Amino acid sequence: MTARSAGNTAHAPATGTRQATARRRQQAEELCAAAVRALGADPEVHFRGGRPYRGRRPLPVHAPHARVSPEDGDFASRRGAADAVALRLRGSDARLHAEVCPTDDPAARLVFELLEQFRTEAGAPAPLTGVRANLRHRFTRWSEECARSGLTETARGLLLFTVAHVARSRITGEPVPAHAEDLIEATRAALAPLTGHDLAALRRHRADQRAFAPYALSLARTVAALLASADPGPGTEAGDPPDEDDVSSFAALLALDSDEPAEETPTAVSGRSRVLDGDPGGYRVFTTAYDREGPAAASVRPELLREYRARLDRRIADQGVNVPRLARELQLLLATPARDGWDGGQEAGHIDGRRLPQLITSPAERRLFRTERTTPVADALVTFLLDCSGSMKEHAESVAMLVDVLARALDQAGAACEVLGFTTGAWNGGRARRDWLRAGRPPHPGRLNERRHLVFKDAATPWRRARRGIAALLKPDLYREGIDGEAVEWARARAASRPASRKILFVVSDGSPMDTATHLANDRHYLDHHLREAVTSRHDDTEIHGLGVSLDLSPYYRRSRILNLTQDTGNGMFREVLGLISG
Repeated sequence: MTARSAGNTAHAPATGTRQATARRRQQAEELCAAAVRALGADPEVHFRGGRPYRGRRPLPVHAPHARVSPEDGDFASRRGAADAVALRLRGSDARLHAEVCPTDDPAARLVFELLEQFRTEAGAPAPLTGVRANLRHRFTRWSEECARSGLTETARGLLLFTVAHVARSRITGEPVPAHAEDLIEATRAALAPLTGHDLAALRRHRADQRAFAPYALSLARTVAALLASADPGPGTEAGDPPDEDDVSSFAALLALDSDEPAEETPTAVSGRSRVLDGDPGGYRVFTTAYDREGPAAASVRPELLREYRARLDRRIADQGVNVPRLARELQLLLATPARDGWDGGQEAGHIDGRRLPQLITSPAERRLFRTERTTPVADALVTFLLDCSGSMKEHAESVAMLVDVLARALDQAGAACEVLGFTTGAWNGGRARRDWLRAGRPPHPGRLNERRHLVFKDAATPWRRARRGIAALLKPDLYREGIDGEAVEWARARAASRPASRKILFVVSDGSPMDTATHLANDRHYLDHHLREAVTSRHDDTEIHGLGVSLDLSPYYRRSRILNLTQDTGNGMFREVLGLISG
């Protein structure tokens, strides 16, 4: 065996391990999300990077034991955290909670949030014994992590640790975990005279959030006062109230999310063009003399293209995407039954005339029928139209990985796939703008740049032969400006020439159409107005979807999703695409 082949062999198990780990993580997130949607009665919840989201916003998780890291391989612990989130959604009135939750003291808020979480967990339906077991397992794991983290080595940390265990035990009726019994015993005895009345009331009112809240608030204030008077340790005066930084030092316990809504994903800015509205001739192009269309790979040196392909292959291997599974899912979404002959010798179905003589020769013979045979066929064309404007350069590798894997999976599923791109041949208008200047700057010239349309993979070329061409997406100087409307029309025209029963167009972009020369010579909404017209025109049956790179493209595309390429795993991006295909 050569040194090179030995190195490849050594690398293969590591890659396989990463892929298996990524698959297990994805499956765990999918199962947890399904459990939260079912138990929490919220169909919009999903997980991304180990964190729950409702639609496009992350869900705040206030109770620290309801969080797990994405790398945590303990599935029961992940399920317990998911069940805790679901029960909070199911059993807590967020508006009422916001009205009564203390915001002036971080310690009081922490305790109040914990008590409300324990109240909702106590409301787990009795038949769901697995949910209760998951919650108990997760709390125990979190408790052990707190003890190992050194939280209980200070007076304030031990006080909070004890309150969490005692309150959960009283509200849910479950015993304190065995490993914590001795640790909290002395502190629990000291707390009893101060908190006993409130704890008893919390148990009585655990089914009524409004009646529960005053006692939870009273207990939270009591604990906050005790924390302020506890020995804080070196470097601080006893009696100083714990500020936000002090409370945050209990990292294993005090991981609070903000109640403020997460910042919305920005939305593409769109408007109507006065120039287009006032022009009976519609959208104009000043000159097509410099427009170009052709394979992107032709503009990249072969050696550089091989380097790009190797770099892309490494990125895909690190993502651990299960391509055969993705292909099966795509086939299920895209396939339609097609006739594939007949199966004879059946006991039911259509009478098979060729077997009628058997009625005479073998009167007992019953296999005289035939049934029509069907097979699933993915008679579909999926086109990816990629914005190759300058701002997309930083996302080039992630986008290339996305479309490369999908093109390969579609190939295995039996569907046709095209990968196209659009940019301009120059910045600020190039030769087209120079011609306009020589012509005396006539008003409202329309599109004023050199349009460039790129083919990374055409529908007739299988992925194996086109894979090097897709790697041309990594060439930095392809990315200039974007004229989206004409690109959508071009991609639709190519799709219309193909004999597929279903045609789907994905437009991947991170912004509104932008060409400086065209905007200055017309108005700022000239190109995005035309894009909306190109998307909404009904001259063919192509389904058009928008995939916004950290941007909401809904002003242009009725069906769109947001791709957060800085946070999503590769599998998360594919889920978004499959969701659009499935409708």
